[in-house]
Amino acid sequence: MNVSALQAVANSVRSLTIDAVEKAKSGHPGLPMGCAELGALLYGECLSHWPQDPLWANRDRFVLSAGHGCMLLYSLLHLSGYDLSLDDIKGFRQLGSRTPGHPEWGVTPGVEVTGGPLGQGISNGVGMAIAERVLAAKFNTPARAVVDHWTYVLASDGDMMEGVASEACSLAGHLGLGKLIVFYDSNKITIEGSTDLAFSENVLKRFEAYGWQTFSGDMYDMPGTMNLVDQAKKAVDRPTIILLKSVIGKGAPTRAGTAKVHGEALGPEESAGAKKAIGVPDGGQFFVFPEARSYFTNKQPSWKARYDAWNRTLGDWKAENPELAREWDSYFADGVDLSSAALPSFKQGESLATRAASGQVLNALAKLLPNLIGGSADLAPSNNTNLKDMGDFGRANPHGRNFHFGIREHGMAAICNGIAYHGGLRPFCATFMVFSDYMRPAIRVAAIAKLPVIYVLTHDSVFVGEDGPTHEPVEHLAALRAIPNLLVLRPGDAEETEVAWRIAIERRDGPTALALTRQGIAVYAKADSKWRTSIRRGAYVAKDCQGTPDVVIVATGSEVSVALQAAAALTDRKVRVVSMLSRALFDAQPMDVQRLLVPPAARKVVFEAGVSFGWKGLADDSTLVVGIDRFGESGPYQKIAEHLGITAASLEQRIRAAK
Repeated sequence: MNVSALQAVANSVRSLTIDAVEKAKSGHPGLPMGCAELGALLYGECLSHWPQDPLWANRDRFVLSAGHGCMLLYSLLHLSGYDLSLDDIKGFRQLGSRTPGHPEWGVTPGVEVTGGPLGQGISNGVGMAIAERVLAAKFNTPARAVVDHWTYVLASDGDMMEGVASEACSLAGHLGLGKLIVFYDSNKITIEGSTDLAFSENVLKRFEAYGWQTFSGDMYDMPGTMNLVDQAKKAVDRPTIILLKSVIGKGAPTRAGTAKVHGEALGPEESAGAKKAIGVPDGGQFFVFPEARSYFTNKQPSWKARYDAWNRTLGDWKAENPELAREWDSYFADGVDLSSAALPSFKQGESLATRAASGQVLNALAKLLPNLIGGSADLAPSNNTNLKDMGDFGRANPHGRNFHFGIREHGMAAICNGIAYHGGLRPFCATFMVFSDYMRPAIRVAAIAKLPVIYVLTHDSVFVGEDGPTHEPVEHLAALRAIPNLLVLRPGDAEETEVAWRIAIERRDGPTALALTRQGIAVYAKADSKWRTSIRRGAYVAKDCQGTPDVVIVATGSEVSVALQAAAALTDRKVRVVSMLSRALFDAQPMDVQRLLVPPAARKVVFEAGVSFGWKGLADDSTLVVGIDRFGESGPYQKIAEHLGITAASLEQRIRAAK
């Protein structure tokens, strides 16, 4: 280990950070300056990576959970040879730059996760370690290991306070994820001041209770930290957390160790003093020490040799294992074509809950797609997400495809994001729709990062019944639809559920939520003979009339069946019923397509057992929205429907009374 060169790297990180934040007049210099030595050690000595191929399947992953400190990451990516120029560094936090204010997956080469909301990154790291274990068990042979890498995470005091981190790390300890190493930057400072204001627990004791291996060290003792990493790697049966005591903003003359350095530029005088202390020449801007440049230049041949050796191993492995090789290629393929896939079919008049139909379709898909994995937050029997005869993932069975996340909805969603970031596997997770509130921050990040995670959200309305308002979602469809790039699909019967699953699996540019019923629904006849194609535009005609309709009822999910009953009673009107699987898909259609389905001259009625918020814009302000702008009640769902006025008879009366 060349400690002198690594120190030059660390000081280059400080130099670049100071100037980038100062130029932007915005940013967080404290963490990069405080953790520069660890960053140098990681990118110089720890990580198995090849900057020319940032998506190398067997690279070590580094997750900056404390994403506000992203200048640490950007500086190291630039210095170690990733496709990130000094001009990119100079464009820090500017519109359209590749160095945004928090790391974004897919924007900056070498960034592994979209980070910033504290607790998410460390939870993503758990998902990555799970993915490594699953893929290693699947593909490694006694002769050759093609999946053998580590997941490293840098987490802050703030990460340790967030509940999602506790959920994920508890599960990581339970599963014994030995290829996961977390560095805890313990600088004892948050935005408001010392952590003593609100945080006095013994973090290492907590992680010890989770089943982790724990160590403590000094952030600035690089040989000592490397020794701790070596010790961590010997414990293959449990993850490791290494607490490193640090000084936030190390090197800043008056602000080091204070909250002032956390989240604002140092200012000209403080910047000049900090740069002078680390030896930056007078007037030097975005200065990189020559020894840091030469250090990483000299590293390139050994990194390339390791990368080439792995590719040779992969080639030999593929030749020896042609069937596994075909599966490898399918696991890491860009997309899935289900156009010719045979999935369960359902008969007209057959009555079953869409959650039950979903379970049948999911199991059929799991047989076709061996990399489809997932589970529930302790609700698999209710969510119908158990993959039959496919085993339970755990310490003793890395081949199992059913995941038991426990009652950890937020951690579950963030872990699935990590599995998706890792690549090679397609994750789904499930709970009751009302608990999507617990998952929302991770769902939002998945939507930002365009991760193809699938959420199975059952018990999707007040028809949950006896469990009462705490378990009856009314605002949740609106809340989920409000998240950009989250595709919300609410099928009306079993047949629509089968198509919804096809859409969800085929989608690659963002997450999908399936909203599914608890109660049984009869499979209804479809007026549109090409409905399987039409529904992919978001909506189609379930029941039509002769000529131009007087009334168009747009319904979703279980309410389509109720709308069909109401339409049958409106014998004196020409009524069309439109089943809307997806508001987003429908809204994306050209206006002439929308108007063909919902003619402007017709009386427009929206019917959904949820809040009316968001529906008024379907056509115009004259639209009649029949929904539930209040919380539900406890009782048999049929009685609740009558009480809340969401029966076929009530809908018929509302339509007749409307002017």
